[in-house]
Amino acid sequence: MEPDDTLELDARLAALRGAMNGIDTPRCVEKELMQAFAARFPRTQPWYRRLLPKLSLAEWGAAGACAAVTAVVLATLLAPPRPADDLALRTPPWRLENGAAFIALDSVERIEQEPEPRLVEAEVPRAMLAALGLPVAPEQAGEAVRAEMLVAADGEPLALRLTSIHD
Repeated sequence: MEPDDTLELDARLAALRGAMNGIDTPRCVEKELMQAFAARFPRTQPWYRRLLPKLSLAEWGAAGACAAVTAVVLATLLAPPRPADDLALRTPPWRLENGAAFIALDSVERIEQEPEPRLVEAEVPRAMLAALGLPVAPEQAGEAVRAEMLVAADGEPLALRLTSIHD
């Protein structure tokens, strides 16, 4: 298009806008068009309004709060019971005494009740120490460590004291 063409087009569009300013659609036509549109494309309600259309938003909130409280109560009631002795779960199975690690293999009460425990020297694989919760490097898992075992009269091991962990 050339500049002369755009000037002529602008003039014609301005004349058309001026002629259209005086034309106004009556209000009843717009109302009828809106009703026809609403009949052709009805509004869809959300799923929760279709289920129970008489509940207000506040009533839905109260129902949700009741459901949440019920879920918490059921979860609390159906939870597995906690052991009576939480202290045994919180304390690590080993502790350091004078640089040597002591590991209780049985309960402290059982160890204290043993009338004549014996002390036996043994070699323990490092993989067993990892199973007891001590840190073990993977490349040393196959090696053995010298240890002293506290053994009950019936031969059951009660405790383990490591004598050379750095060999």
